[in-house]
Amino acid sequence: MSRIGKSIIEIPANVTVTEKDGLVTVKGPKGELTQQLGSGITIKQEDGILTFDRPSESKQHKALHGLYRSLINNMILGTAEGWTKKLELVGVGYRASNQGNRLDLALGFSHGIVLDLPKEVVVETLSEKGKNPIITLSSFDKQLLGMVAAKIRSFRKPEPYKGKGVRFVGEIVRRKAGKSA
Repeated sequence: MSRIGKSIIEIPANVTVTEKDGLVTVKGPKGELTQQLGSGITIKQEDGILTFDRPSESKQHKALHGLYRSLINNMILGTAEGWTKKLELVGVGYRASNQGNRLDLALGFSHGIVLDLPKEVVVETLSEKGKNPIITLSSFDKQLLGMVAAKIRSFRKPEPYKGKGVRFVGEIVRRKAGKSA
């Protein structure tokens, strides 16, 4: 069996999970998320504990068993506590500011980049003198949060020679030596 798929999920007291015709809905204090279950994966809910079953031992069912368990677990944790990602802007003159859910970035191009974020994602920017600007993204939807963070990072990925670019806080960028004279 899938190690991830057979592990149980404990549902917090402030979260409700309902399943109807293969559509799982998770409601919590932070928001509401839905996920369509596919390929015969079933859910059993007893005494605040979720378990997942698969119809056969085929490779496809084994893969989907762990996948749907992870997706539902991320939904439960997101609606209960929420998710956050932090991005760091490394480079001279790189700046970030926000007005509501509109993010303004200056990443060394001849023009600024303005990005309208989805309403589910909350953005905060922190700029201190002598430190790199930090963008903090938070949401209850882990998939959407990852997509938004990847989009921001794609504007200027960290390069290996000087290390300039947009990177996740704590990300290690492998550096290369420049040309030797």
